Amino acid sequence: MGQLEDMYIFLRVVETGSITKAAEQMNIAKSAVSKRLSLLEQKLGIKLINRTTRKSSITEAGQRYYQRSKLIIDEVDELNSQTSSSKRALEGTLNIAVPLSFGLTHLAPALDLFLQQHSDLKLNINFSDQKIDIVEQGVDLAFRIGQLDNSSLQARKIAPIKHVLCASPEYLKLQGEPKTPNDLKNHKVIKYGNLDQGGLKLLNKEGEEHIVHFEPHIIANNGDFLKSLAESNHGITYLPSFIVWQSLATKKLVPVLADYKIESMHAYAVYPPNRHLPLKVRSLIDFLVERFGNDPYWDQY
Repeated sequence: MGQLEDMYIFLRVVETGSITKAAEQMNIAKSAVSKRLSLLEQKLGIKLINRTTRKSSITEAGQRYYQRSKLIIDEVDELNSQTSSSKRALEGTLNIAVPLSFGLTHLAPALDLFLQQHSDLKLNINFSDQKIDIVEQGVDLAFRIGQLDNSSLQARKIAPIKHVLCASPEYLKLQGEPKTPNDLKNHKVIKYGNLDQGGLKLLNKEGEEHIVHFEPHIIANNGDFLKSLAESNHGITYLPSFIVWQSLATKKLVPVLADYKIESMHAYAVYPPNRHLPLKVRSLIDFLVERFGNDPYWDQY
């Protein structure tokens, strides 16, 4: 094993935060990782990692070596990719994390087409709405919807995400249709649990903000469940168009307060920072950006 391999092992230890996690991700013995790290430190004559029984921390010299090593590994990866990508099929395992509703409804069909084009590629998929530490868990690519928090992760927009206020025609027939945002206070509102803790912000045609506070009738953390309740006349809901698009197309749900808009979000492909993107990751992101575009099919109801 040469110094490039030792550099790569060192990078994984730093980025995962421990020798144990690095060994698990690379599928090699923990003792082998520890030995290679020790040999690298002996060769360099410096201490790169402070190791204890519970965790590892990088030294100041190790931080400098990490930055330079990362540049070198990235250059090698880029060179290999440019040299062989035109001839090499995508292969290996792609570890991805996707939100539940968006993943099942929209990413799953897209992944089906992508795998048909790249039959040698394997997928390991985590369907969950919970955010995970993608570096620590060895995830190549995660998909997140909404405003990204301040982190060291890199991201690329793959599609705009619009929200729609809507209800069943029968509910509106029985309860009346709201004419202004404040009218929502007099209605049963079905709300996604993690959204709009400070109130619902609506924008009129002039771009003026209207913030409405109300007591939700039902709160849940699954959009498909809320859509089903709205279709069954339980109240007004506001959900991403990628969840309610078919219900709107078939008139099971109809827009409410159509002259107002909820501020748009985006779906992002998120990946570890400051590293060259493997060809399989970059290819999947490019494929999804082209498939969804700036006017995705779920907004054409």
